This record gives sequence, C-alpha cells and structure tokens, in this order.
Amino acid sequence: MMIADAMEDEDKWLAEGIAGIQHNAFYMHRALDSNNLREALKYSAQLLSELRTSRLSPHKYYELYMRAFDELRKLEMFFKEEERHGCSVVDLYELVQHAGNILPRLYLLCTVGSVYIKSKEAPAKDVLKDLVEMCRGVQHPIRGLFLRSYLSQISRDKLPDIGSEYEGDGDTVMDAVEFVLQNFSEMNKLWVRMELQGPARERDKMEKERNELRDLVGKNLHVLSQIEGIDLELYKETVLPRVLEQVVNCKDELAQYYLMDCLIQVFPDEYHLQTLENLLGACPQLQPTVDIKTVLSQLMERLSSYAASSPEVQPEFLQVEAFAKLSSAIGKVIETQGDMPIVGAITLYVSLLTFTLRVHPDRLDYVDQVLGSCVKKLSNKPKLEDSRATKQVVALLSAPLEKYSDIVTSLTLSNYPRVMDHLDSGTNKIMAMVIIQSIMTNQACVSSADKVEVLFELIKGLIKDLEGDSEDELDEEDFNEEQNSVARVIHVLYNDDPEEMLKIICTVRKHIMTGGPKRLPFTVPPLVFSALKLIRQLQNQDGDAGGEEDPATPKKIFQLLNQTIEALSYVPAPELALRLYLQCAEAANDCDLEPVAYEFFTQAFVLYEEEIADSKAQVTAIHLIIGTLQRTNVFGVENRDTLTHKATGYSAKLLKKPDQCRAVYACSHLFWVDDQDGIKDGERVLLCLKRSLRIANAAQQMANVARGSSGPVTLFVEILNKYLYYFEKGNPQITSAAIQGLIELIKTEMQSDTATPDQISDAFFACTLRYIQFQKQKGGAMGDKFNAIKV
Repeated sequence: MMIADAMEDEDKWLAEGIAGIQHNAFYMHRALDSNNLREALKYSAQLLSELRTSRLSPHKYYELYMRAFDELRKLEMFFKEEERHGCSVVDLYELVQHAGNILPRLYLLCTVGSVYIKSKEAPAKDVLKDLVEMCRGVQHPIRGLFLRSYLSQISRDKLPDIGSEYEGDGDTVMDAVEFVLQNFSEMNKLWVRMELQGPARERDKMEKERNELRDLVGKNLHVLSQIEGIDLELYKETVLPRVLEQVVNCKDELAQYYLMDCLIQVFPDEYHLQTLENLLGACPQLQPTVDIKTVLSQLMERLSSYAASSPEVQPEFLQVEAFAKLSSAIGKVIETQGDMPIVGAITLYVSLLTFTLRVHPDRLDYVDQVLGSCVKKLSNKPKLEDSRATKQVVALLSAPLEKYSDIVTSLTLSNYPRVMDHLDSGTNKIMAMVIIQSIMTNQACVSSADKVEVLFELIKGLIKDLEGDSEDELDEEDFNEEQNSVARVIHVLYNDDPEEMLKIICTVRKHIMTGGPKRLPFTVPPLVFSALKLIRQLQNQDGDAGGEEDPATPKKIFQLLNQTIEALSYVPAPELALRLYLQCAEAANDCDLEPVAYEFFTQAFVLYEEEIADSKAQVTAIHLIIGTLQRTNVFGVENRDTLTHKATGYSAKLLKKPDQCRAVYACSHLFWVDDQDGIKDGERVLLCLKRSLRIANAAQQMANVARGSSGPVTLFVEILNKYLYYFEKGNPQITSAAIQGLIELIKTEMQSDTATPDQISDAFFACTLRYIQFQKQKGGAMGDKFNAIKV
C-alpha cells in the first residue's frame, strides 16, 4: 500500500514539474519571439528551477529533464543569433551567471558555452575547462549526473580533437581527453554516492535506480573512444591508467563491473592486447563481489575474435605473451576472491581454454596447463555436486574434442583424465559418451597401446562400476546403449603392426575384464573379432614361425582368446560363448592349427553339455556346431570322427522328435563335403538319412497317439529334398528306388485318414515334384538319372 502511495505521489510531483516547465516555456517562447533577452533568461531560469527537485526517482527525473532539454535547444538557437538579442556571446556568458540558483545558472552557462565555443571567440579548451570546473557546484547525485550529462551532450561535437574545427594550437587532444576524463571522474563519484543516499531498507530500490543511470556515466567512455587523437601510446600512458584508477578507487561493486565492461566494449581490441598487463592488473583489486568472471570472459571473447579476424595479428599475441598474462590474472583473481563459487572459477577456465583453442590451437602445452589449473582448483574438493559447476566442467572437457577432430590429440593431454576424475559417476558417463561420439563422428583411429590405455581410462565410467554407482538407477535401455558404444570404440582401435595391435588387444582386454557380468556380453565379442581380424592378417604365417620370442603369433592370440571367452561362461552367457568358440575354431582351421581348432570345438561341446539347458537354445547350438564342423578341413580322421560322432549323438538326443530329425539329417553333411578334397562317405550319409526317416516315422506315430491325427508330412518332404541333393551330387548309396519309395510313402501318408491337411506341406511337396520333373526335362546325364523316378 505504501509503495502504491509513493508511486502516486511521484506521478503527482512529476505532473507538477512538467506543468511548471510548460508554463514558463510559454512565457519564454513569447520572449524569444519578441527578441526580449532579459525576459527569456528570466523564464528559462524559472523553467530550469523545476529540475531542482529531489523527490523524483531517476526514471521520473529523466522525463522532466527531457522536457527541459527540448526547451534549452530552442534557447540555444536564440543565443546563436546575436542580431536578435543584441548581446555579444562573451557578455552573454557573463550575463547568465547572474541567475539566482546554481542549477539553472549552470544549465544556462553550458548552453551559452556551446554557442561560445562555436563562435570561436575563445579556445574550446578554455571554455570546456571552465564549464567542467563550474559544474562541481552541484553535488546532489541525480541533479549533478543529469547536469554533467547535459554538458557531455552539448560538448561532444566541440572537443578540440585532431581534424576538428575546434582544434587549437599545441597539444589540444590532451585538453579534450582531460575534459572528458574529468567529467567522467566527477560523474562516477556522483553515481557511486547514490549508494549512500537513503535508508538501508531501500538499498535494493536504490541499486535499481543506480542501474538505470549507468549509461550516463558510461557515455563518457564512449566519447573518449571516439576521439581521433587517442592513439595507442596516449591510451596506454594516460587514458587507461586514469580510467582504471577511477574504477579501482570507487570501491563500488556495480560501478566496477559496469565500467570494466564498458572499457572492454568501447575501445579497440588492439589496444586491449597491447595494454593487457595494465587491464588485468586491476582485476584482483576489484571488490570480491564483482562478477569478474563475466568481465574476463568478455575480454577473452573479444581478443579471440580479434585473433580470428586476421592471421597477421597472431604474432602480436605471442609477442605480448597474452596467454601467460591471462592465465596469471585468472589465478590471482581466484586466489583473491577466496569465496568465489567453484562454478565461477571453472567458468573462467572454460573461457581461457576457449581463448587458447582459438588463438593458439597448436599449443597443446597451453591447453594442458589450463586443465592443470582446473585440477589444482578442484583438488581440495570432493566430487562435484553443483550441477552448474558440473556443466562447466563438461564444457571444459568438450572444448578440445570439438576443436581437434582427432581424439588422439586430446589423449596427449595429461591433465584431461585428472579433470574427469572430479566428475560424479553420472556425469562421468555422459562425458565418456561425448568422447565416444567424437571418435565415431570424426572416424578417428587410435593406433597405439599407450593411447588406448588413456582412452579407456577416460571412459572407465562405462567399462566398470565406479564409486557411487547405483544399480537401481540404471535404465536398461541406457545401459545397453552405453555398452554398444564401448563395443563400437573397440572396432576402431587398429594398427598395421601386428605386435602393436596385440598390445592394443591386451590393453582393451585388461580393462573390459573388470566390467562385471552385465558388461562382458557386450564388450567381449568385439574384442574377439578384433583379435580374429589380427589372426587373419597373420594366417599365412606358420603358428610356430616366430618362436616363443615373437608375441604376435596366431597360436598365442588363440590362447588369449580362449581365456577371454572362458570369462563369458561365468557370466553366464553360454550361447554367446559357444558362438565365439566356433568362430575361433573356424579361424584356427584357416591357420592349419588342428590342436587349437579341436580345443575350441571341445570347449563348445562342454558348454553345450553343461550350460545350455533350454531346448530351443540347444537346437540353435547344435546346428551352429554342425555348420562350423562341416566347413573345417584341418582335422585328421580320428579327431574328425570324434567330433562328428559327438555332433550326431547330441542331435539324436534333442527333446522334440522334429528337432532330432532335422539335426540328424543336417549331420549327413558332415560326411559329404562338396569340395575337391572334401570327405565323401556315402554310406554314413545314407545312415544319417535313414535314421532321420525313422525319427520322422516315430514323430508321426506319436502325433497319431497323442492327437488322433498324424500331423503334416513336412519332415518327410524335407528328408526327400536331402535325398535329392545327394542323388544329384552323385552319392552312389542314394538310389532312384530309395527316392521312389520315399515319394510313395509321402503320397500314402497324405491320403491316409489320419493325415492333417496342411497347405504349406502340400505346396512344399508339389514344388519338390516339379523340381524332379524339371530335372527330367533338362536332358543329358542328369536327366537320365532322374528319368528312373516316377512322379
């Protein structure tokens, strides 16, 4: 309620002030129209007296000031025309000083002073010096600020600058600089003094009002930057020290932050670079509450853009040792502001790193130094819990990845993993995913065991459980995505040198083996295939050619693989382990390592016997074993017989009869390999087919007993197709009579009362008969063979 009343009162006072200005302006205009100087001065002084109020906020006072300012423009036009009022400008300058109150007197003096300078009857520097000194007569903060703002406004185009029409003899640029600096200093003092006005309970309101007035002060720095005569030397020797002195000495948080920001924004980047030491030297002297990180960040952003603007300026940065100075200044600021939040310190390091990557991308030692400074700052802290600080650390770690498309460059930074260690478990994983994403996007190749060691240290949050990990919080989909990402990384680790590649594989194995049962099924397969790729590279080399001293031999790699896959059986992931054993067996076969291949098959059979209990998994496993065994040709008679006997034995022991039947007829391929040197044992093929036929008959009978119908004839048709395959391949044991008998059997089964009609089986059989007919029509030797079969 009190606030509403105060605002209402303020509006009322503003309205009264505007009414007073309008009233006096009316009589002033009448006096101007009649060229009556005395009356014009009288009413203009009364008009300006309205600005003496102390009851308005800066915002409302500004409205009142603008009304008066408009009237002063008209008065100035009148003062210029001497023939209208008949008074010389020198006399006019004396005359206005007789005004009763100081505030109207000084506004009129500034207005006449503007005309006086334009008339050139006195040097501009003398008039300006007189005006800036006289304005000291008003020490009320708001009234004084607006008065000096008016002085700045009317004088900005009349400064004795180089090339200006008001340039006088001697070093007039210094006079212009001196005038602006003096006005700036006085305005800053008035602005800071506002902080001390009013009761403490209104401090926030006062802060807001001061913020509204800051541009009045900052405008002086803008005017300074526009003075043509200020070169680098003058800026370095006079302008910057004077401005910084005012900034540091005012000891006001708002003023220091705003003026430092202004200073950085209005003066050229080249000047900042050449005066970096002076500018940065002021930073630790600022109040501890000043948001210095934003100021420094903006300075580094400006300098980075300046460096990017032209390659010619790059040597300047090295010459002035910009990085060393910025790094030292940031260290001092963090040290001075002991209570600076950790997020503020890291933000400064992010800005410094961004600057370094843009200005000195080739100096990895600089990049590592920034990361090292960050580690030092974080070293006394526990794991980061502040989400904003964590976000800044992620930004810090992501910057080198974005700059250097080759991950190997980032891996050479010794402090990179040390920064990551300070992240909490969840953020560590996010950062690890960012690193992996960078590798995949840029198609980077990590080709040395040392670099792989560093990389896996960086992504360890994905490879093993870290302190503070909670299994309950882990979403299965996210976990799978993380592990698939690790698997993708393993595939891009490569070196042409077999010895170095084996070191890489051993390094990866060392890390992933710590991953625990949930991770191994994701990470072991890519490692196995990476090792098999190396073996293929070496497969022309004899297993013992390198002897015991050569580490990269297929035999030694197979030993490593055996131990690696064995870990999966403890997970347990027997189906996956079995597939990998079979892949290794096939590779050992290609390398002509019979004992090794036999060992892998043995391991596969052991897993099948002891670990795989699910009937569907057994069916898949036995078919994989049969398929792999059929493709191997390294075994002698004894070993092959042992393995084929095992395969056929397990096939006949499957739970379901149809599965038994299919596995047994698949075993027939183990005895007939259609290669030049392949085994061709027609009798054992026939034994397998007859055995599968007996199992199919048993399956039909069981179906008849259990369901009252014999079920479809699909198994018989499948066996018929096997008979036809071997008949066509020239197996002497498979005769046309046997095929004819099987066709008749199928037809009989299909016509029996107990048969279950099945369109798929019927279509399958019809297609098989059409194939026989087709072979007959082909003619030749094959046609003659098939002619004996009646369909």
